[in-house]
Amino acid sequence: MDIGRIFVAGGIVMYPLTAFSVLAVALAAERVKFWLTIKRKQKRLVRDVLKIYASDRETALAKLQNNLQFPIARIFLAALELEYPNPEEFRLALESEAQAEVPILKRFNTAFETIISLAPLLGLLGTVLGLITSFASLTLGDVGGSRTANVTAGISEALVSTASGLVVAIFTLVFANTFRGFYQQEIALIQEYGGQLELLYRRYYYEPEITLRKDLRRDNYATS
Repeated sequence: MDIGRIFVAGGIVMYPLTAFSVLAVALAAERVKFWLTIKRKQKRLVRDVLKIYASDRETALAKLQNNLQFPIARIFLAALELEYPNPEEFRLALESEAQAEVPILKRFNTAFETIISLAPLLGLLGTVLGLITSFASLTLGDVGGSRTANVTAGISEALVSTASGLVVAIFTLVFANTFRGFYQQEIALIQEYGGQLELLYRRYYYEPEITLRKDLRRDNYATS
């Protein structure tokens, strides 16, 4: 049986199921492209920035500004562009920007969940409609008569619509769970690398700055 016949056999619910399948493929393709880009390049970028930052803050900032397509680059910049923040302000900047990136990382999750929930229900609706067609075509004493074709068509509609709804839901569920796993990994990496950046800031910039200010105050007091 070809695709056209399957579509016709599935009845009216095949129209929304087809729309859901096309939408799921389009959204999944966008998310695959997004996550592949992050997985291939972001970790190397972060490691380079952390290595450079300890000795050359301006070069690290320039490298981040040239890679704003990566969420962690935007998160780092939110903290690094502050004017002499204390450690608490630095940490809050990292955390608040990380929260702002969550909707981007979880993009289309609601659409995937809606398709996963509605596709089996539409398949079930097709099953009910097909059975209604079959029972409406039955006539006592007319077994094997002219209405047998209508009974067969109704059963076919019931089975095809159910199978189609399950296929769309399963396909979408596989990708949705995969993207959810990528999201959790990304959040873990943001926390790990954010902590490393905060330690570098404390060690190489904040504590030396505090020491320098104390020395300057001491020198000013001594000369006065």
